Amino acid sequence: MNDESQNKMGSPTPEELRQQVERTRDELGQTVEALAGKADVKTQAKEKSAAARKQAAEKTAELKEQAAEKTATAKEQAAEKTAAAKEQAAEKATAVKEQAAEKSAELKEQAAEKSAELKEQAVEKTAAVKEQAAAATAQIRAKTAQAAQAVKDRTPDPVQEKSVQAAAQVRESAARAGQFAVDRTPDPLLEKADRLAKAARANRTPLLAGGAVLVAFLLIRRGRGRSK
Repeated sequence: MNDESQNKMGSPTPEELRQQVERTRDELGQTVEALAGKADVKTQAKEKSAAARKQAAEKTAELKEQAAEKTATAKEQAAEKTAAAKEQAAEKATAVKEQAAEKSAELKEQAAEKSAELKEQAVEKTAAVKEQAAAATAQIRAKTAQAAQAVKDRTPDPVQEKSVQAAAQVRESAARAGQFAVDRTPDPLLEKADRLAKAARANRTPLLAGGAVLVAFLLIRRGRGRSK
């Protein structure tokens, strides 16, 4: 028997053995690849999980950083707004103070002007009153002098002498009465009387003239009564 007959009877030929080895190698390779693939899936899963955790951590850190930046920005903006509000409030307070000072100065100036105006008006009125009083006094003096002169012209010489004597007696009696009153009058009343006397001396001429006219008139009436 030769090799071909032996192969036909069931013994594998070298080629068949080679093919079997190839097939077995391929199957082993597929099996290894399958096992490696399974192992690789787990590794990939682990890697994916690790990557996901890393991404989550990075995302968390990024969000934290963004939140911190936003918080810092918000604080900075709030501080700027607070500073601006304080500055505006200070400016408004300064403006209000300046306006109040200006208003106060204006009111003081107006009050001073009004006071000066009132003083000027009072001075003018006082001057007018003094002028009117002087004019009235001058008129009274003139009228008194005229009346005294008229009475003197109409009065006889003996009557005039008697008028002079009577006036002297009146002054002497008044002096004695005044001294008596002074001796018995308290000091406060004397001071008041002194002020009144000064005021009377200021208008002494019209009073004396009027008194002289009155005395002359009385003496004339008395003389006329006796002549009847």
